[in-house]
Amino acid sequence: MSEWIIDVIVQWGYPGIFLLMVAENVFPPIPSELIMPFAGYVAARGDLSVAGVLIAGTIGSLAGTSAWYAAARLLGLDRFTRLCNRLGRVATIQEDDIDMAARWFERYGPLAVFVGRLIPAIRTLISVPAGLAAMPLSRFLAISTAGTLIWTGILTTAGFVLHENYESVEGWVDPVSTAIVVLAVLIYIYRFVTWKPIKDIG
Repeated sequence: MSEWIIDVIVQWGYPGIFLLMVAENVFPPIPSELIMPFAGYVAARGDLSVAGVLIAGTIGSLAGTSAWYAAARLLGLDRFTRLCNRLGRVATIQEDDIDMAARWFERYGPLAVFVGRLIPAIRTLISVPAGLAAMPLSRFLAISTAGTLIWTGILTTAGFVLHENYESVEGWVDPVSTAIVVLAVLIYIYRFVTWKPIKDIG
């Protein structure tokens, strides 16, 4: 995959960076940890500008994450709750859990979106609760832009400074992403095994 990403950036430049970052947010296995550092390296060679790389990467990332926000917004909290209730043990989420999460997000949502855009493996998923909670689109985009610009800026700067060693950035970030995914899977398994309908508790 890394060679394909490099070829897209080399051949398409800014549009390639934009499309890759859209895809990275829609299909998380495509790593921004490789896209932006290589783009920063290309900028260091003088083939692209740092400003252009940052703009293309940020706008692409926002376009991709907004698709998840829009899907969750269309689904809505009520339909999501009914879906989880029907799925039961498979969802491992019940109405009380959703109500509690909704109250938490209502209070801390803006901070959660901002910080979430800076955390590998969470960056895309944070758009879903924002959409379910019907966070205003203008607020979601403003907060997401701030977090995304910081993330793409860090990765681009790393690639610019490291030059040919830009791939080492992916090696630093990958363990964090893997740890978060493993933790999420373990939590899901625990909730699946210990799940009980609310009416059966007590």
